[in-house]
Amino acid sequence: MWRLARCAVLALLLLAAGAAAAQTPNPNANGQSPPGAPGSTVTPSDASSAPTTPTPPKRQVTISAPHFDGTLPALPPDEYSSCMQQTPQGPESKQGPDGIDYIQMQICEHQLNYEKHIIVEACINRSGNTAPLRVIQACTESLDRKIFEGNARFFLFADRAAAYFALGDKRHALDDYNEAVRLAPHNAELYYSRGVLYAAQNDGSAALGDFDTALDLNPKLVPALQKRGRIYQTQGNLSSALADYSQAIGLQPNAAALWSERGRVCLQQHDYAGAVRDEAQAIQLDPKSAQAHFLRGIAFSNLHDSRNASGDIKSAVELDPSLARYVTISGKTASLVLPPL
Repeated sequence: MWRLARCAVLALLLLAAGAAAAQTPNPNANGQSPPGAPGSTVTPSDASSAPTTPTPPKRQVTISAPHFDGTLPALPPDEYSSCMQQTPQGPESKQGPDGIDYIQMQICEHQLNYEKHIIVEACINRSGNTAPLRVIQACTESLDRKIFEGNARFFLFADRAAAYFALGDKRHALDDYNEAVRLAPHNAELYYSRGVLYAAQNDGSAALGDFDTALDLNPKLVPALQKRGRIYQTQGNLSSALADYSQAIGLQPNAAALWSERGRVCLQQHDYAGAVRDEAQAIQLDPKSAQAHFLRGIAFSNLHDSRNASGDIKSAVELDPSLARYVTISGKTASLVLPPL
């Protein structure tokens, strides 16, 4: 708890806390489904004049993909065989000596590959806008149809796990992450993703284990350093947290959030001058960081710099009115508390 003691400062704080308007976040809208690739039709051109001699009827060959209207294809496993059975009979048939219609084979392969492409793209969610339920459907369809075999399936489980996690289904998400890790035991990002899930389940020990493994495999994985630093911080292991944030800053010196989080550790260590320096750097990189202004205000208040403290707290509350709840004013005293991580 920190106390600020000037009437003018209190007036600014009261004004900022009372006048701040509530902010309404912009929800992330689901992206629209990509349209199906247009089909291409190959037809022989019409003759400019009637032929002098009779010619056999020509077969019109159409190679197209179904229009993608948002419903993922769910065709039977023998779809390729079913497609090949559509071979025309009679004079239009183009079967070779081996009995195979190679034109029909190209049509069927084109159809099959396009359908697989739609499913895999939806599972990968490359745009980041595909709805989680749709990702789950696509990944499950990819696994059921065995589009990929063996260890190459790891990303299907990982993407489906992320979709389950987004829906709050942590049990199925963990099952899929476990399978993904089993298939690709040297993939650092998989351990990181599972560690995030463990952290969301308040299983700090398991989360630390996965972040440790991820960083053993890839020491430059900044998100793992950041997440591990937060766990160390909540556990009170401030020296380890400071080391992780410092290493992350060395790798990504332009990330304002890393400077601000290290500044928070400095605050907890009562290194108020260090906190001011780190939060100032965060504000320089991101002038609209409400957290950085608030934490620097707390640091200034502990350095008995009431003028700068009041200015930062006022700016923080203007940027994020929810921070006003961490400011309590009683008479001539303003009490500040650290917001949760």
